Amino acid sequence: MVTVAVDAMGGDYAPDEIIQGCLDALKKNNEVSVKLVGKQDIINKVLGERAPGKDDYDKNRLSIVDASEIITNEEPPVAAVRSKKDSSIVLAMNLLKNNEADAVISAGSTGALLVGGQLIAGRIKGVHRAPLAPLLPTACGVSLLIDCGANVDARPEHLIQFARIGSIYMEKMLGVNSPKVAIVNIGAEEEKGNALVKETFPLLKSCSDINFIGSIEAREIPRGGADVIVCEAFTGNVILKLYEGVGATLLEKIKGAFNEGFLTKIGALLVKNSLKKALKDFDASNYGGAPLLGLKGLVVKVHGNSKANEVSNAIAQCIDFKKSGLNELIKESMENNWSR
Repeated sequence: MVTVAVDAMGGDYAPDEIIQGCLDALKKNNEVSVKLVGKQDIINKVLGERAPGKDDYDKNRLSIVDASEIITNEEPPVAAVRSKKDSSIVLAMNLLKNNEADAVISAGSTGALLVGGQLIAGRIKGVHRAPLAPLLPTACGVSLLIDCGANVDARPEHLIQFARIGSIYMEKMLGVNSPKVAIVNIGAEEEKGNALVKETFPLLKSCSDINFIGSIEAREIPRGGADVIVCEAFTGNVILKLYEGVGATLLEKIKGAFNEGFLTKIGALLVKNSLKKALKDFDASNYGGAPLLGLKGLVVKVHGNSKANEVSNAIAQCIDFKKSGLNELIKESMENNWSR
């Protein structure tokens, strides 16, 4: 049984959609239990509305951990984590630290989640920085973007670790043999890039334990040009947000075009099933959240505007993560001297 602590109070649609995602996950997976962390009276009220029947979910696999405080996005993360000891994020992290949970999921403050992961859960020995690493849908399947928001001021040694951790993730979690690793750049030529990229490129090139293929330009990412896309968090976050924005805009445009007239509506009916499948493949919420890799336990950040589907998929992602023994593999790799 995999136990997942879920921050019930974080996110734009909390607690309703968060709790619904947990209920959905319990129905889909018999090997998971959920600890909802948040204000108990509010959680009980939502459970009464969403699952009023005695058989709506397995009561033995869902419990509530009462938290009197909530960390908001407007609060300074470090100060909030240190002062709000009874907040849903901090209590969830303590469950992870004390081995009372195998994973933590939150749609709340990214900053607080990052700080809590580093200070409470702690990093695997030898890991310099823990990167956020979401899966991006591409024409060839998915690619891992590492880092997308945790380390804005990264150094070359951090990017090298990101590449190695990302390679392990893609190989062990997704079964990609010898995953292709590329560094985000403004051109394919080795001499291009800013100071960080220029310094990191030859170091990645000399790593015999990863399949480094060189630079990747942003336009090649949706085409599946690499399996692991390495960058510091500022660049990664811009890529992620642009990716999401363009995807949402294209979807709106497609829907608008199909509703322009009688003939276009008929055309929409003819391509409905094929289009639905294609759009589902490019829906990032189907792949769960972004794990904070390199910690002693699993911490997953889902979008602030996550609905039940993304929360449910993130819980399924935690089950796969635990089964794969990914943390143990990263720890083993660190012990083989690539912490330098």
